[in-house]
Amino acid sequence: MKLSSSIEADWSTFQQPIPQTINKGTREYKKAGMALFLLGFASFSLIYCVQPLLPNLSQSFHIAPSASALALSLTTGFLAMSIVLSSAFSQTLGRKGLMFFSMLLASILNVVCAVSPSWHVLMLSRSLEGFVLGGVPAVAMAWIAEEISPKDLAKTMGLYIAGTAFGGMMGRVGMGILTEFFSWRISMAILGGICLFCALGFLKLLPNSRNFTAQQGLSFKFHLHAWYAHLSHTRLLKIYVIGFLLTSIFVTLFNYVTFRLFAAPYHLSQTQISLIFLSYSLGIISSSIADRVGKKQVMILGFSCMLLGVLLTLSASLFLIILGIGCVTTGFFIAHAIASSRVGELATSNKGHATSLYLLFYYLGSSIIGAYGGNIWQSYGWNGIVILNIFLILIALIVIFSIKPLHSSTPTP
Repeated sequence: MKLSSSIEADWSTFQQPIPQTINKGTREYKKAGMALFLLGFASFSLIYCVQPLLPNLSQSFHIAPSASALALSLTTGFLAMSIVLSSAFSQTLGRKGLMFFSMLLASILNVVCAVSPSWHVLMLSRSLEGFVLGGVPAVAMAWIAEEISPKDLAKTMGLYIAGTAFGGMMGRVGMGILTEFFSWRISMAILGGICLFCALGFLKLLPNSRNFTAQQGLSFKFHLHAWYAHLSHTRLLKIYVIGFLLTSIFVTLFNYVTFRLFAAPYHLSQTQISLIFLSYSLGIISSSIADRVGKKQVMILGFSCMLLGVLLTLSASLFLIILGIGCVTTGFFIAHAIASSRVGELATSNKGHATSLYLLFYYLGSSIIGAYGGNIWQSYGWNGIVILNIFLILIALIVIFSIKPLHSSTPTP
């Protein structure tokens, strides 16, 4: 009887489906990489295209700098809320379709923003744009964690983040240059059209899911249990905090450096300011090589690089300010690539829920601290922005040093 039971157990194990992951070097991997790059490019160019336009929006609608920052903060705030809901709906609707329709609707809404007759209509459109884009980041990270071979996970996540870096850069640089020749309205409409084509390319290129099993119906108890389990995991929770701090520092600096360089003594034009966002190219490179050494050490390196960059921006020299922005950008993408890949490694199940929580914290940092930075800027100027960012970087380093080795606790159930 014992022998029979043993044979049955072995046969049952043998019958369990083996995950068919996509390996680096295959045709499917190349198509997936291109699709994820388009996804990252479109979503992040749509989110951050208003950042170089904040002075323009402030003048066009006769509002304060802190109010104009809502054009980004409201988008990322609604994005943060939507990400959590999207991770639950994607369990039922599937990954690929949800990402495609999110890109499609967001592209259309960007065109709606371009023709908005008032500030309130623009804010409503940007809020809706953030909400529909919630179907992209968490679901993309979950798709990568489920479909890509574990040995290629960090590299593929880096490729997706490189796409987000390119999108963030081109959204900012492209909008700045276009606004020099056209109005900000025409520029936003052009970007919406480009991202629409990206959505169609993504739909054609991305392989269908092989290791995803759709849940029948929406079980709120199941989703609450999954989120609670991840939040109860100490190392995952610390990674979430790191995500919050990362985007808090990054977005706050980029939001208000545009106002600084737009004013005396620099008086830079819209195109000149937008060219500074070419520093995102450093993020494209750094995110793709971030997995080559120890993960904890790389995150420390990333935040240290950000600290150096923030300190450099205290200089009155335009060259040193630009160098500082480059250091902040490099450090940000290094740390973000590692932190986001760690979520997929630490969460052994319900990866969509795990990544949605990381991105919830990530975008809440952009929304809350990014908006609060406007009050700091108006009250204390650039020195206040620098002190705020230094404080956040030091907290992040303390959190990273407190993360215990992988074998010291049990993975998320």
